[in-house]
Amino acid sequence: MAQRTTRAERELQTMLHIIARPGDVDSADRLPTSMMAGLRELIPCDSVSFTTYDTERREVFFDQDVGEPAPVADSDWEGLDEAFWTHYWDSPPCHYPDSSGDLTSVTTASDFYSVRELHSAAMYCEWFRPMGVEREMMLCLPSRPGRVLRLLFWRGPGPDFSPRERSLLTLLRPHLHDAYREQRRRRSSVPQLTARQRQLLRLVAAGHTNGQIARRLSITEATVRKHLEHVFQRLHVTSRTAAVTRWFNSAQ
Repeated sequence: MAQRTTRAERELQTMLHIIARPGDVDSADRLPTSMMAGLRELIPCDSVSFTTYDTERREVFFDQDVGEPAPVADSDWEGLDEAFWTHYWDSPPCHYPDSSGDLTSVTTASDFYSVRELHSAAMYCEWFRPMGVEREMMLCLPSRPGRVLRLLFWRGPGPDFSPRERSLLTLLRPHLHDAYREQRRRRSSVPQLTARQRQLLRLVAAGHTNGQIARRLSITEATVRKHLEHVFQRLHVTSRTAAVTRWFNSAQ
């Protein structure tokens, strides 16, 4: 009993930390990274992904990951992407929220397939297995079919996700949705930049140094630094990387 109580207390503390929605400094992510990390601590898994698939355009609209997914060579990604979309509508664990309209149930791959059926499915052979995925659990947030907001939990070989873990996610769902809406509000409230500041920030994003930017724009490095100071102040950030991340994510 003591061990069970300790586990329950640990889960409760983790859930309270997630619900508190700690604000990550300079974060423009769809969910705070600390919240994603808390979910991975609550539901032990290889990685957690927060994503939206645009099923009409056959593309990933955005993808935010925490964890250690299986390493995949850069040269393999194009083939994996093609395999995913080729088999998407033949894979119930993937298309379920789009085809059913059910965005409230927490589902696992084992809801739709036995282990034998999964291992014979084309999606498993050409996407899940190369990605090192044996177990999947999905929670959807309020959105629309064709562009469903999904939290995906991935595991390699080993135990499946449990009913208890489903229940924990179900309890957290409204809090996760609130956090997503708050992050979206923050992105949409990013202050406007002048045309010159936007031009400079694009050069920063391209990896140019202050000296290179100065030569390209025919201004002094001191002027570049002053422009950057003003950009930092407007965006409420303290670094070049944070400025680029906040500005360009707000435009998506």
